[in-house]
Amino acid sequence: MADLSQEEWEDQLNADDNAFILDVRTPEEVEEGYIPNASNIDIYLGQDFLTELEKLDKSKNYYVYCRSGNRSRQACAIMNGIGFDNAYNLEGGILEWEGEITE
Repeated sequence: MADLSQEEWEDQLNADDNAFILDVRTPEEVEEGYIPNASNIDIYLGQDFLTELEKLDKSKNYYVYCRSGNRSRQACAIMNGIGFDNAYNLEGGILEWEGEITE
């Protein structure tokens, strides 16, 4: 797992042709806006979160975010623990995001 600054995360994401953007916030939070092309799996789903992660392609590079960066850091650690090699946490989360947001 790597914690990336807002700029590092966006630059790396934009240059990555094997990227998958993962939003681990609640559906209610997602309704307030999300980073374009993000898929949502709520980390608060517990075992269902793990079940959904297992369906993902582990060869992709995962750019993970939440509201402030705490849940996404936890999600990256979980992902690393179940065999995802490339999970990148967005430090500061979407609260500090200056890029495009879809509402």
